[in-house]
Amino acid sequence: MIRRFSNPQVRDTVARLCAETSDRIPKWLLPVVRHNLEHGGEIGLSAAIVASWARYAEGVDEQGRPIEIVDRIRDTVTAAARQQRSDPTAFLRNRELFGDLIDDEVFTAAYLDTLDSLRRVGARATVAGLLAAPHLPSGGGSRR
Repeated sequence: MIRRFSNPQVRDTVARLCAETSDRIPKWLLPVVRHNLEHGGEIGLSAAIVASWARYAEGVDEQGRPIEIVDRIRDTVTAAARQQRSDPTAFLRNRELFGDLIDDEVFTAAYLDTLDSLRRVGARATVAGLLAAPHLPSGGGSRR
């Protein structure tokens, strides 16, 4: 990912990729999560994406500066994300977005691990840790 954005030929931005996340993640990522949960596939990186979205939706970066959230349901996701300090699973409780994933202990544990890491060590160190962790290919029996 870092290499992609350091390439001058790629004119994409993180902000554009984050825009309208509530339309993208439920449509493209969560079906993969559900499939992998049903078949014993890897879900750790997918849970990390959802946790990263939750952290981003808090609306402030690691230095405390505001982040402009561009999403049709910005108020809903931001309100839930800001409750995470007292209720770490508040973001996942939106059943319109996440369905029953809040009830899956494996997914929730992986999500909470990443959310905690994002707070403790920041985004760069969290991503580095995720990339360094051994992950089995989908269907390989690992659920984290």
